[in-house]
Amino acid sequence: APDAGPGAPDGGAGSPDGRAGAPHGGAGAPTAVARTAAPAPPDADDAARRRHEDQVARFARQLLDRWGVVCRDLAARETLAPPWRDLLRALRRMEARGEIRGGRFVAGVVGEQFARSDAVELLRVVRREDAPPDPVRVSAADPLNLTGVLLPGPRVSALSGGSVELLPGADAESGEPSAVGGAGAARTA
Repeated sequence: APDAGPGAPDGGAGSPDGRAGAPHGGAGAPTAVARTAAPAPPDADDAARRRHEDQVARFARQLLDRWGVVCRDLAARETLAPPWRDLLRALRRMEARGEIRGGRFVAGVVGEQFARSDAVELLRVVRREDAPPDPVRVSAADPLNLTGVLLPGPRVSALSGGSVELLPGADAESGEPSAVGGAGAARTA
């Protein structure tokens, strides 16, 4: 039977595949054809895109408020995080508007980093201090447990029931100053 045009049924009761009225998408198996009365108005797509961008920007601000410095590895551990490419777009827009800073703020962390201005100042103060701060012990279930995410070493499960000792600017094994330059380390306790 000759082709009646795009979306025309292919086959029929007497066709080799036995499927009557199944549209054929070209090469391969028959495919379903979505029928729409009319395309959606462009304003609807723009409104949906703007809503999505606003949601991603709010999520990016929430991460910045929570952590001070945001990078891909940190965002990846968030369960409800939008894709990194969307967060990156929002963070770059915020940087272009002068709301946040982009750069390399934490040594040993790979990829782009974005930070609030006050977080950058706090990082500078900590770097200038002569005496390292005291270690901090947190529960393994604490969100501050970034062992194996941003800090070197294996991940410590939140379900382990243990704790993690954060050693600012130190190697987890020896306790000696780290060559990483301030990224710190952790050891299980």
